Amino acid sequence: MQERPRSLLVQIPCRAASLRLTLPAMPITRFAPSPTGLLHIGHAHSALFAQAAAGSGGTMLLRLEDIDLTRCRPDFATAIEADLAWLGLGWPLPVRRQSEHFGEYRTALERLIGRGLAYPCFCTRSQLAAAMAAPHAGEPVYPGICRALSPAERADRIAAGDAHGWRLDVAAALAETGPLEWRDLDHGLVPATPLDGGDVLIARKDIPASYHLAVTWDDALQRVELVTRGDDLFAATHVHRLLQALLDLPVPVWHHHRLLLDAEGKRFAKRDRAPTLAAMRAAGISAAELRARAGFPDQPAA
Repeated sequence: MQERPRSLLVQIPCRAASLRLTLPAMPITRFAPSPTGLLHIGHAHSALFAQAAAGSGGTMLLRLEDIDLTRCRPDFATAIEADLAWLGLGWPLPVRRQSEHFGEYRTALERLIGRGLAYPCFCTRSQLAAAMAAPHAGEPVYPGICRALSPAERADRIAAGDAHGWRLDVAAALAETGPLEWRDLDHGLVPATPLDGGDVLIARKDIPASYHLAVTWDDALQRVELVTRGDDLFAATHVHRLLQALLDLPVPVWHHHRLLLDAEGKRFAKRDRAPTLAAMRAAGISAAELRARAGFPDQPAA
């Protein structure tokens, strides 16, 4: 069997300048949608972007991020795979479904709890809405309401059966890790500033995970070497870099791509009822035309 090349020194065209990075010669990338609805053209762009980043010798994985047991549906998962196959994409089997791996996320969560780096959050939706409604310079940040609870009060409320999630104590975590950084193909070397996002939720009240914990764990487990995703998730990478350091996980390279915008300059989104790939296909649009609209006119079939 021919040995897989380990790395390749490449010159990447960035938005501001060129960046020299040592990257895997045949990287593992992934497309990781949540089956809470049908795919739209923005999703198509992200999937095709991941496939293009993998190159002819790399691998694009498909992962279904379905930890939201209320909104995620099996029929949406089936439709996602059908849409991607129609676009000409392929991926190794089996597809990882996060809902099948809660035990793994619980193990990671308990490691953080055991080291005093996570605390229970008993806040209700209404309490959070009120606490985070005050003006902020950027996105609303959790003000640390439950961080101030004493260990005894936390224990009593848990023993009483009060519903709670778990938040990462970011300041305590950074005190343990020290300064961190990560590399992005468009932005170069980026200092990690997870404090800007506050104490993020790493486990919901109904499941032992959140987006942040599950995606960080899965990228490491699946040996993802190049994480490609939209600019809307750039801020989340600061948190993921911290979790990698805390859990002693390998650190990939990231490439955050621009988002496709509609005629009004808004990004395509499920909540705004963006036209779905299924609807476009039903209207007679070919896969080749859709790939071109998504910015990949020459994307080869897998």
